[in-house]
Amino acid sequence: MIRLAFDLGTYCGVAWSEKDDGSEVKYTCLNLSSKGHEGGGMRYLKFRQFLTTFVPTPDVVYYELVARHKGTAAAHVYGGLQAVLMAWCEENNIPYTGIAVQTIKKHATGKGNASKDMMIEAARKEFGYEGSDDNEADAIWVLDCGMSQQV
Repeated sequence: MIRLAFDLGTYCGVAWSEKDDGSEVKYTCLNLSSKGHEGGGMRYLKFRQFLTTFVPTPDVVYYELVARHKGTAAAHVYGGLQAVLMAWCEENNIPYTGIAVQTIKKHATGKGNASKDMMIEAARKEFGYEGSDDNEADAIWVLDCGMSQQV
């Protein structure tokens, strides 16, 4: 079963595993920022292109469900990416589930208000994560949390 997970944002963390036990987790970070000559909608087209070309097609998708943002622009970006993801999943009959931020953080660290550094450190200890990108680390934990809850 192929599972795909996202930490949605301008710098979008992505993690996936093709193993039922969640071993061999792969991850990346997509830079969905718009270039100076591009319109604001390009980030959504880039994200959709990633989804469309992601191989192999996932059996389930998890994403970090954010209920509150510090800024209006971040909320708009998140909402747009969430809409693209949900529509793509619906079009392809792929089940998807949003998992609350506090649930993911508590799963990863035991604290529902864990910092970015704590999430990265927990990913290092648990999965041997070698990066330093909080978006990737969050996506890894979204994946693990979704798999552990079997949602």
